[in-house]
Amino acid sequence: MQKILFLFSFLFALNLLAQQDLKWLKIKKYKVATLSDSLKETSGLTFFRDKLYTINDGGNTSEIFEIDKKSGKILNKIKTEFKNFDWESITSDSANIFIGDTGNNWGIRKDLKIYKITLDSVVSAPSANNALNFQYPEQTTFQKLPQSNDWDSESLIFVNGKLHLVTKEWKSMKTAHYELPTEVSERILPAKKTEEFDLNFLATDAAYFQNKLYIIGYTKKMEVYLSVFAEQNGLFFNKKPQKYYLGSTSSIGQVEGIAVNADGIFISAEAFNLKIFQAKQALYFIPWKGFGK
Repeated sequence: MQKILFLFSFLFALNLLAQQDLKWLKIKKYKVATLSDSLKETSGLTFFRDKLYTINDGGNTSEIFEIDKKSGKILNKIKTEFKNFDWESITSDSANIFIGDTGNNWGIRKDLKIYKITLDSVVSAPSANNALNFQYPEQTTFQKLPQSNDWDSESLIFVNGKLHLVTKEWKSMKTAHYELPTEVSERILPAKKTEEFDLNFLATDAAYFQNKLYIIGYTKKMEVYLSVFAEQNGLFFNKKPQKYYLGSTSSIGQVEGIAVNADGIFISAEAFNLKIFQAKQALYFIPWKGFGK
């Protein structure tokens, strides 16, 4: 009887995936390493000069960690002068690293920031520190709505000379694409909304590579997904994306970081603990061969 129930459940899951135009890409088998306890709340990944970097979520140290792509070991720490109020994302251009202090679970923040750190080299201390302050023009109220608002963001990418935010919308389960300049300004800048999409999961990070946008995240039922969008004239949501089911938060961790390069897709997950469900912080790597590019 148990075998019959298992088979029925398996076939039901396959049918559901087919109906939703999903591909099944369970990433547990692509685990590279359990990350250091110093990275239990890893929150974002980026490549800078072909080296892999991550940060920790709010309340942790204000450090940037270089980690080994093959072992996940911490190779270097770069200290910054900034307060880690709610760091959620990291991206880079050819000369700078950008850190998004954009976490806004309650929807009440009026001090959203992106830190711009110019490095002489990847092993040196920051040579210049600046903050880019911004707000969403569409937000007119700042009522405290824990995990029930649409003004959170954990995804930041750099494309064509601009910074691009992807929102994590707790209420609508959509995502919106906002643009910001990279130049630092003393005034609070309005983020420019360009498009939105019914993502149907909570976006926790994004990466851009070869004219494609990669967004990862999870649902409140602990389902982990990756959606891949093709860019068209600076926009990402004109065409339906390819969507992948990656597994369950309970087994692979809370996915919070993604970075993509010529080798493949790197994904980081922070430690997950909920009653009987426990997963260690981890680094995953999916080579293009495994991804089926």
